[in-house]
Amino acid sequence: MKNGIVIIGSGFAARQLVKNLRKQDPNVAITLIAADSMDEYNKPDLSHVISQQQRADDLTRQRAGEFAEQYNLRLFPATWVTEIDPQARLVKSQTQSWQYDKLVLATGSSAIAPPIEGRELMLTLNSQQEYQACESQLRDAQRVLILGGGLIGSELAMDFCRAGKQVTVVDNSASLLSSLMPPEVSARLQHRLTQMGIELVFNQQLAALRQQENQLQATLANGRTLKVDAAIAAIGLRPNIDLARRAGLTVNRGIVVNSQLQTSDPHIYALGDCAEINGQIMPFLQPAQLSAMTAAKNLAGGSQPLNLPAMLVKVKTPELPLHLAGDTRRTDLDWHITLAGEGMVAKGVDGEGNLKAFVVSEACMPQAFALLKALNT
Repeated sequence: MKNGIVIIGSGFAARQLVKNLRKQDPNVAITLIAADSMDEYNKPDLSHVISQQQRADDLTRQRAGEFAEQYNLRLFPATWVTEIDPQARLVKSQTQSWQYDKLVLATGSSAIAPPIEGRELMLTLNSQQEYQACESQLRDAQRVLILGGGLIGSELAMDFCRAGKQVTVVDNSASLLSSLMPPEVSARLQHRLTQMGIELVFNQQLAALRQQENQLQATLANGRTLKVDAAIAAIGLRPNIDLARRAGLTVNRGIVVNSQLQTSDPHIYALGDCAEINGQIMPFLQPAQLSAMTAAKNLAGGSQPLNLPAMLVKVKTPELPLHLAGDTRRTDLDWHITLAGEGMVAKGVDGEGNLKAFVVSEACMPQAFALLKALNT
């Protein structure tokens, strides 16, 4: 491969890919291009920065230059890729271009802001860069509005509350974590957040956000107004697919890939938050890790299919941590819930009594591994 492999992106999936590629081939030319600084940080730590009084810089684990040296890479940080030409196998920015033999899109995802008046006043915490841009506002804020009661919204709500802030969560569904599990399963976490003093407002939408002197006025769809110092959008992530779409690759919600992680162009691969595998977007660390291992083998000439077992998802709410796995989103499961002392075990079974999903909390979390084994058999 005279032009080698070009990777667009520098997040967890891209870095895991680089490490796996170097195990396959110590000499292949690897070029990384990304819009950020390319410093390494652990994205899940963004759920704890406020209560731990950390600055954005404290999250940095390895500088880009050290990474480049360690893995023998060419790095192009702070560089926006404007175009991919699949025919010429060329990647372009406004000032330069790179030839590739194989290209990998690890373009990640962006936080969704609601289409309302004042959306530009909403903060998002989906990257170290975004946190850097608003860390002083978040540190000084006493009253925080979080839009979205999903995974990220629940984690941030607990974090801000533990930092001594007054927190209101607004969600348009009827319960916490509604896209992940039924209300009877999430009720324990919901109760804990309420006990901590977090106000949960369900079946409600944010209608507008307005700057009023040194505070924000949030107006809900039912007419209620809230005075807050910061408003955070946590209503979900949207895969970054524009570059792939403009290059003529097949996209749906994400960049569509086959089981070898190839896009509709066999010389272009995609993995991580931007990739759509079997109709699913999986913005979690374990699928990204397994995808990076598979993609590295295939970029080195293999044709290995990606095999994803049932995987554990951790909800990082320290006062009431949860682990979940399987098809927790399925609406046809019958849930059996056992409360044991300091924890909960909830098992979702199908009509034939087969375990299809589970959620465990607190002291019952060690049971997750045996349940995961049962799920994978």
